[in-house]
Amino acid sequence: MLRSLTRALPVTLALASPAMALDLDAMSDAERDAFGAQVRAYLLENPEVLMEAIAVLDQRQAEAAAQGDSALIAAHADALYDYEGDWQGGNPEGDITVVEFMDYKCGYCRRAFPEVEELIESDGNIRYILKEFPILGEQSLMASQFALAVRALEGDAAYKQAHNALMTMRADVSETSLEALADSLDADFEAVQAEMKSPEVARIIAENRQLAQAMQVSGTPSFVLGEQMLRGYVPLAQMRELVAKQRGE
Repeated sequence: MLRSLTRALPVTLALASPAMALDLDAMSDAERDAFGAQVRAYLLENPEVLMEAIAVLDQRQAEAAAQGDSALIAAHADALYDYEGDWQGGNPEGDITVVEFMDYKCGYCRRAFPEVEELIESDGNIRYILKEFPILGEQSLMASQFALAVRALEGDAAYKQAHNALMTMRADVSETSLEALADSLDADFEAVQAEMKSPEVARIIAENRQLAQAMQVSGTPSFVLGEQMLRGYVPLAQMRELVAKQRGE
């Protein structure tokens, strides 16, 4: 709150008195003190002015951030929507595309997982793109390497099975748990292990990280929906509202 008050003070002063048009640096110390006292008195008598100024400032900052996000999305559209390293699901011809940057060890990603699945399935007209973005340590990295290795060796359907299992896995991500998961997928674990360390898997993760940095994505989950960046968990009902709004636009 204090930070907002500090940022809003110049706006508030302008609202409080037309004297802001004066050059304060040209005032004498006595004139500056008198002016400051007048502004202080005005704000004490009319504190709602300060709140109005903060609201205006917050709105302007939100609009500027949205415009900045829209520009980032447009500048990186190819990497967001047409990168061969990403798994794509939902309706490939959908009128709406949702891109998710996710991490298998992220609690909020796990919370969002069933809701995003329901959104895609119940809507039927959304193209969904997964960005492997491991940022929470060694287990996150191993999980992404495993999923991408399975995709390279076994294809998209096996990747989605691995993805679903990793999102709901209660055990730590380890060689033991990944071997058990590979067995459940009828995948050769030794081949998967070798592929996990391949240059191709490393390239995909590195390029997703570079894209995230360019998009100012620093946490998971983060979504791209139309011209919007949604940084953080978004409840299902709100996601549906945003999809409907995007279609309306």
